[in-house]
Amino acid sequence: MSNILEKLQQKLAERAAQGNLRQLKTTSGLTDFCSNDYLGLARSEELRALIHKEEDKYKHLPLGATGSRLLSGNHPLFEELEGLIARYHHAEAALLFNSGYTANVGLLSALPQRGDTVFYDEASHASMKDGLRLSFAKSYAFRHNSVEDLRQKLKHATGQVYVLAESVYSMDGDQAPLRELAQVCNAQQAALIVDEAHAVGLYGENGEGLVSALGLEQEVFARVLTYGKAMGSHGAAVVGPQLLRDFLINYSRAFIYTTGLPTHALVALKCAYTLLPGLTAARERAKERAHLLYRKLNKLSGIRCSPENSVILSVFLQQPQRLKELAAALQQEGFDVRPVLSPTVPQGTERLRVIVHAFNTEEEIEGLVQAIAKGT
Repeated sequence: MSNILEKLQQKLAERAAQGNLRQLKTTSGLTDFCSNDYLGLARSEELRALIHKEEDKYKHLPLGATGSRLLSGNHPLFEELEGLIARYHHAEAALLFNSGYTANVGLLSALPQRGDTVFYDEASHASMKDGLRLSFAKSYAFRHNSVEDLRQKLKHATGQVYVLAESVYSMDGDQAPLRELAQVCNAQQAALIVDEAHAVGLYGENGEGLVSALGLEQEVFARVLTYGKAMGSHGAAVVGPQLLRDFLINYSRAFIYTTGLPTHALVALKCAYTLLPGLTAARERAKERAHLLYRKLNKLSGIRCSPENSVILSVFLQQPQRLKELAAALQQEGFDVRPVLSPTVPQGTERLRVIVHAFNTEEEIEGLVQAIAKGT
């Protein structure tokens, strides 16, 4: 036992020496420029009241699912919610998973088969890459948002081909060139899979996601929708053809061997979908405030902020080694902003990750800009 602990201690000491040791922290009373609660639903009293009211309708259901959905864990609320999700996102079918991470692992470890080829954007989320590690298919990265690099690599593909991208990337906040990716995939008979984790709620007429906003529902084979961000809830869903749903029920180990979501989580998600169409003003406000912050930050000396049209902003310093110091100073000033360091992002791309929400005021944005200027 002591040998194992010594090895663990050594690995942690190495990371601490690099300045990248991760630790759990709690914050309270700070202005939120950190969380993924883009529309404020996670703190919405309207959503809370709706959940309490709706839960009364499901008192006959157990609090927990009690088992895998293939055993004791399935009940009509699952089927009702999956039908709602499929209709809302203009898809044939949906299947719920316990988290976005689980959905990506469950989809990508099961769907591509031995002899198939998967190409994924190098900036894809860790859950997508982990799912591919469990697959028997060959997988290769293509340069971030480079359709030309993908096109060249597709020439060497074998078997069924899959292409993976995020519609809005979680670290850089930029959008995938979905129209161009869909055109390439159609020409090569490849299946396009899009992770919509950071697009659901923010894009589309009713927050359906970027795929729907661009009218590409029929061009994308499968979408992964995550509910712990703009939806203020929990869980995730894979939407696509009915045959895909049937396949995952039979072959996705992350679905088969997992206890289903508890009833409260299902009710909360159903209620969040009820409110989502009415949040058009909140969606626009979040984007407008983010653009305001983008413009103000790019006027500061020694600061580079990107991208231009996103609620997820990366703030780069001329001296990246000062990121942790600046983040600590901002928190002392009352702003919850966190540094993103290697290995979460590649060395040389460390940044402050600033997220603007519908509930952030112009005064808070101005205060954050002044605090960053003071700290740099």
